[in-house]
Amino acid sequence: MNKLQNLLSNLEKHHKRKIDLTLDRTFNLLKKLGNPQDKLKNVINVVGTNSKASMAYSLKSILNQSGYKCNLYTSPHLQSFTERFIFNDNEIKEDNLVQILIDIEKVLGNDNASLFEILTCAFLKYAESYKDNINIIEAGLFFQFDSTNVFKNNLMTLIGIIHTDHLQWLKNKTIDGIIHEKTSKILNSNIFINRQLSDEIRSKIEKALVNNSSKKYFFGKDFNVSKQENGFIHYQDDMGEMILPEPNLLGDHQLYNISTSIAASRKIFNVKDQHIKRGITSIELKGRLQELNSGKLKDISGKNRLIVDGGHNESSSISISNWIKQQNQSVHLVCGMMKDKEHYKFIKHFKDVVKSITLIDIPNQEGSISKEEFKNKLSNLKMEINLSSSIQEAVKLNSKNHDTICLFAGSLYMVGEVLNLN
Repeated sequence: MNKLQNLLSNLEKHHKRKIDLTLDRTFNLLKKLGNPQDKLKNVINVVGTNSKASMAYSLKSILNQSGYKCNLYTSPHLQSFTERFIFNDNEIKEDNLVQILIDIEKVLGNDNASLFEILTCAFLKYAESYKDNINIIEAGLFFQFDSTNVFKNNLMTLIGIIHTDHLQWLKNKTIDGIIHEKTSKILNSNIFINRQLSDEIRSKIEKALVNNSSKKYFFGKDFNVSKQENGFIHYQDDMGEMILPEPNLLGDHQLYNISTSIAASRKIFNVKDQHIKRGITSIELKGRLQELNSGKLKDISGKNRLIVDGGHNESSSISISNWIKQQNQSVHLVCGMMKDKEHYKFIKHFKDVVKSITLIDIPNQEGSISKEEFKNKLSNLKMEINLSSSIQEAVKLNSKNHDTICLFAGSLYMVGEVLNLN
């Protein structure tokens, strides 16, 4: 175990419950650190169930092309904890992260704080060194009591796709309860709302925000995007129309995510069209329909395509299956998931869409569902489902096919393991 891993393990002991909805511990630690959150300028909050990372990274890419420097906080990571911390457009060095966490551990003393709360405070404290940058901060869980909800004011909030995930942590275990948690404490500034799964959810969000005095921009009403037959993208808002090149993120669902970031960049930063065009073609985001073009696993897959996606709920499986339907190749799905997910709802959207399904255990994850238990939960699906002992074996099995796509999906943790093995 290296220094960072050992430190993180020790920090987890300060509060063993991973999820405990309150802001008291966060504000207590921030006070001990000199309230760094009050010193940061240009804060952008990103909330939602799905699409947070896609919106955050696409906005960062556009702003970078416009000459802005950014700090970015996201979770979880895929391969290294340092991925969560971007300062001045660069991933933090591991030694620097270790030092700031050591400093925070000393300040924390015997007080309680969850690991996510500690990591959030670490980001905010370190960001003081780059306080004039644009600070793009992705919420961890919900928002009302999330440790990223600590600012007195911000530039704007981006709202991603909202649906029923993590219901077990709420008293009101409905979409209304989720929407309340994600929107009730949004600051009064500017709010950009992504395309939702249904008009009903969009309407519920609109009602939930009715007493928020922010300027609100809804996908489909205040900005829109569509794909043209020639492959180009048509974007439109009240500032005018743009014809855009295809972004370097696969899947039509990414157009909605990117359009939300475009709307925000135009309205708040008045970026030029040329910067938007360069920005959306240079987004760097791992684990979202990411194609692996080289590496050990790619060598095993041969001429077949190898793609990974961290989607783990029904909304993401719909997006992935829609992308699959547009491909001219058959797709073999390899899936591993965590125990607390809705396994049947995720898999059912791949029925009659993929050629085969192979279930695996996620390596190095105690909270993952075993492939055997996973298969039992899918007994009513009436699909042929295979089991594989490892990621490598799953790739080898699918490599026997020709001119196909081997797609790993179901968990960001599994994507991280695939990337590590590649």
